[in-house]
Amino acid sequence: MDITLGEQLLLLSLDDESGAERESTRVAWAIAAASLVELALAGRIDMTDDVVAVRDPSPVGVPAVDAWLAEIAGQEKPERTEPWMRRLLKSAVAGAGDGLKERGLVREEVRKVLGLFPVRRYPEADGSVEAALRERLTGVVLGGQVPDERTAALIGLLHGARLHRLAFPAADRRVVEKSMAEVARGQWAPPAVRRVLDAADVALTVIITGTVAGTTIGGT
Repeated sequence: MDITLGEQLLLLSLDDESGAERESTRVAWAIAAASLVELALAGRIDMTDDVVAVRDPSPVGVPAVDAWLAEIAGQEKPERTEPWMRRLLKSAVAGAGDGLKERGLVREEVRKVLGLFPVRRYPEADGSVEAALRERLTGVVLGGQVPDERTAALIGLLHGARLHRLAFPAADRRVVEKSMAEVARGQWAPPAVRRVLDAADVALTVIITGTVAGTTIGGT
């Protein structure tokens, strides 16, 4: 598997120089939603009446993704989308950070605030993947190119979490939002992926518009 959806979301959120996160709470919840969408894209889960169901329990081959699948498969009581996002939030965000470090795309720096509290930052170490990602997003959202499944899913997650500015900080917001919405509603997705993404979008709206605690990589 290429760079995961969660890793892509996190990469877009990090300041290249300082490694600080932008929109950390929304990004964290988008990453949690991405964990379910990732499993749907791999053909491992589906959705029935907003209840997550395992279609295929066999491993994908990506440790973090396989851990989510095992947790869902091992749950005796069926769960809906929002509870699963809450349960997977911490591991999904940590997995995205670890994945970027392991790929050599960021480096970890630990600094102390007021000389007491450790804060982790992730400055860019290799900008080639982010550059290619932004070029691909620009081609689809602003250039009208036809997206592949994974790019369309990422755009759907960015749109659902209201993270348009992370991908297009300088573009006309109305144009970006309209184009992203069209991609998110497009016919690119197989039925199972569409069901999971739609359910994740609803859950993101509920969570993000409510009162949620700030979340960063590793919970710092």
